[in-house]
Amino acid sequence: MTTPTLTRRAALTTVAATAALLLAACGGGGAGGHAGHGTSASPGASATTAHNAQDISFAQGMIPHHRQALEMARLAAGRASSARVKDLATRIENAQGPEIRTMTGWLKAWGEQVPMAGMDHSGHSGMTGTMSDGDMAELRKAEGKDFDTKFLSMMVEHHRGAVQMAGTEKEKGAYGPAKTMADAVVTAQNAEIEEMNELLGKS
Repeated sequence: MTTPTLTRRAALTTVAATAALLLAACGGGGAGGHAGHGTSASPGASATTAHNAQDISFAQGMIPHHRQALEMARLAAGRASSARVKDLATRIENAQGPEIRTMTGWLKAWGEQVPMAGMDHSGHSGMTGTMSDGDMAELRKAEGKDFDTKFLSMMVEHHRGAVQMAGTEKEKGAYGPAKTMADAVVTAQNAEIEEMNELLGKS
């Protein structure tokens, strides 16, 4: 009776010791993972989740920039005379609305401030291409072909500003999804600039 009992006790002691060692190893790895983001311990994770000040600036600048584009685009349905202008406005809404939601998600995940809706666009000197309050007031009063011309001219300038902002993000940003979005903005909005210049008779 004594020998089997001692054997069982020895076996249990060995199992307990092994488990303690395994837990210690896991705990050490976990602690290292939390303390060492961006180290060689998890290169895949750091490559996809790292962001820098430029990524934050890009999202915080592009959200209100996109919001103004949506504000302009939504006027087209009731004021534009050209079906092509209305179609373009719809495409702008469909593209930039989801991008606003995505960038808002990034900022929340990073613990950064999301720009408030309805903020004064003219106060953002860093956002190139944004329309002043006066420009927006003129666009709201315009109708028919006059609206078409004002809308296209303003949106070309607005898009050029977005392309410039996106170019900075591509060059200086670190967050992969933000750089991917910036690349998409450059491609799509440059194509729309060409389309709008064609509608304005400038190409």
